Amino acid sequence: MAKRSLMVWGGWEGHEPKQCVDIFAPLVREAGFEVDIETSLDVYTDGERMAAYDVITQVHTMSSITREQEKGLLDTVAAGAGFAGWHGGMADAFRDNPEYQFMVGGQWVAHPGNIIDYTVNIIDRADPITAGLDDFRMHSEQYLMHVDPSNEVLATTTFSGEHAAWIDGTVMPVVWKRRWGRGRIFYCSLGHVAKDFDVPEAKEIVRRGIIWAARE
Repeated sequence: MAKRSLMVWGGWEGHEPKQCVDIFAPLVREAGFEVDIETSLDVYTDGERMAAYDVITQVHTMSSITREQEKGLLDTVAAGAGFAGWHGGMADAFRDNPEYQFMVGGQWVAHPGNIIDYTVNIIDRADPITAGLDDFRMHSEQYLMHVDPSNEVLATTTFSGEHAAWIDGTVMPVVWKRRWGRGRIFYCSLGHVAKDFDVPEAKEIVRRGIIWAARE
C-alpha cells in the first residue's frame, strides 16, 4: 500500500506557498506517495482522516491556528505521522503557539540584510538527508532562528556580521531533524520563494526530508 502525504498551504502569499507545493507534490508522488493538497487548516481537526497520513507538509506562514486545529496536528504527529517543511511555512507559522514551536524545534526571528549571498555548510555527510551533498551557495534570506538544542542538526550557515555586527561568526542551524512523540520532524530554513529551489541541493534536501519524515 502506498504511503500517504498531506500538503497544506496558505498564510502569507509572499512565500509563494502554492508555487512551492507545486514543486514538491510531484516529487513526493514520484517517490511512491499518494498526495492530498489542502488550503484550510480545518483538515487538522478530522482525526480519522489525519490518522491515515504518513507525513504532513505545511506551507503556512504567519496566520493563526485554532486550539482544535493545533491539537489535531500535534496529536497526529505524536502518534507517528511525520511533519516536514521549510522556511516560514513551518517555522514562522502561528507565532502565538509555543507548543507548536516546541514541536518544530525552532522559530524564525530575523533575516539580517534580507536577500543576500551566503553559504550552507553540510555538517553531517552520513545522514540520508544530506549524504553525498557538498556545501553550497544561496542568494536569499539567511534565517536567524531561536532553536531547540535537542535538534539533530545536519547543515548550518555562519553569519558574517555585515548586517548585524554583534552576530559576526554566529553559526546557525539550517537543516535539522527531531522527534515529537513517535513522529519524525524535518525542517529546512531555505525556500523563501519558489526560485530558491532552483538550487539543486536545496530542493534535494527538502525532497529527501519529506520522505525521511514519513511514518516508520
